[in-house]
Amino acid sequence: MTPLRQAQDKLIPHDDLVATRRRLHAQPELSMVEHETAAYVAEQLRSLGLDDLRTGIGITGVLGTLKGGKPGPVTLLRADMDALPIAEVIDVPYKSTRPGVMHACGHDGHVAILLAAARTLAARRVEVPGTLVFCFQPGEEGHAGAKKMIDDGALENPHVDRTFALHLFSGLDVGKIGVRDGAFFASADEFDLTIRGKGGHGAMPQLAVDPVAAGAYLVTMLQTIVSREIAPKDPAVVTVGQFMSGTTFNVIPDEATMKGTVRAFDAEVRKSMPERMRRILEGLATALRFDYDFDYHWSYPPTVNSREMNDVVREVGRRELGAQNVVEHDIVMWAEDMSFMQEERPGAYFIVGARGGLETSFPHHNARFDIDERALDVGYRMMTALGSVG
Repeated sequence: MTPLRQAQDKLIPHDDLVATRRRLHAQPELSMVEHETAAYVAEQLRSLGLDDLRTGIGITGVLGTLKGGKPGPVTLLRADMDALPIAEVIDVPYKSTRPGVMHACGHDGHVAILLAAARTLAARRVEVPGTLVFCFQPGEEGHAGAKKMIDDGALENPHVDRTFALHLFSGLDVGKIGVRDGAFFASADEFDLTIRGKGGHGAMPQLAVDPVAAGAYLVTMLQTIVSREIAPKDPAVVTVGQFMSGTTFNVIPDEATMKGTVRAFDAEVRKSMPERMRRILEGLATALRFDYDFDYHWSYPPTVNSREMNDVVREVGRRELGAQNVVEHDIVMWAEDMSFMQEERPGAYFIVGARGGLETSFPHHNARFDIDERALDVGYRMMTALGSVG
């Protein structure tokens, strides 16, 4: 019997996984204030008799270290913990008890999966190759919690050799996992823009400089960057997600403000985007006589998978789930701050199907988001098996 199969002899019951996930789902916490979640995670890890337990890493992150009984690499297994500022609308027994806060991205499931894997692997430590670092990360939703943990030494003491992470995904059927070599998830950068015009009466636009009209032009012109300046083989997105201006119907305001996101997979395309945007802004400002303030914020780089680490995921997935349930997946345009860890160490990030019907097919970050909880077993088996191979 192989070490991989031995680690799967005694699986955590499905009901235990569900109970943990539902407990976390009912008590969500926003990014960087996951204090109760982190305390619960630390309590669970402490009961396993790990070799080291570190809390407060990257503000609220938790790291548990398990030294295996066989030689092997140092492997980091990661789960993110934070929820989103969304008011949940589905009526389920485990519905969020905190108004305006919801686990709308599956992170509750990620924590439940990794806690169960840690429990199983700790019970079989003599058969574990190398050292495992169970990483429970805060602030994935736009706060770069992974980078904060790296800055606090998450990849050292012990020196991590490789990383694995997963994400439950309502775009893939339950029972399947999706892998992709190279860039899998996009970069995600942000911009803030203020257009300063000259207010006036809506009936006399010739005496004003209209920031609303300028902003409307800009929203459409920015789309030409992707459609006419970037090669079709290099996917990119420029989205204006917020446009605010004016107070009433017959007044031309002084200002308009915009916020948006820019996403890409290619490093050179990503690097070029702010200059392309500034060029359009400068030309439009001259044509329409407005001034502006433009701030571009570099955020998450693309998540790039190591082929070698992906092959480990493929091998484990085929053994645990069957070859037909390991699929080569298309790129996904969301972003993920595990990208910071995978810039430092070779790693694989894969998706776990969580769609089991209409009720579990809503997209992530939707107020009706939910998962088919059979996906918890798939993720748990994968993480346990990945922690069991050298």
